[in-house]
Amino acid sequence: MPKKFKVEVNSHWCKGCGLCLAVCPKKVFDFDENLKSTPARMEDCIGCKQCENICPDLAITVEGSA
Repeated sequence: MPKKFKVEVNSHWCKGCGLCLAVCPKKVFDFDENLKSTPARMEDCIGCKQCENICPDLAITVEGSA
């Protein structure tokens, strides 16, 4: 069974720069109605943490789960 990951975006910290949308190899993120990043396809996340590493506001966390 493939590993599942939990992706969270702190909407108070996110400024909507779009770097996470650009860097995600699985296109997990979309913009919400407030133009903030949101994990729209979390089930596609492979846990590479590129979004977490590139976020200039430290607004994204990726955690693995069984």
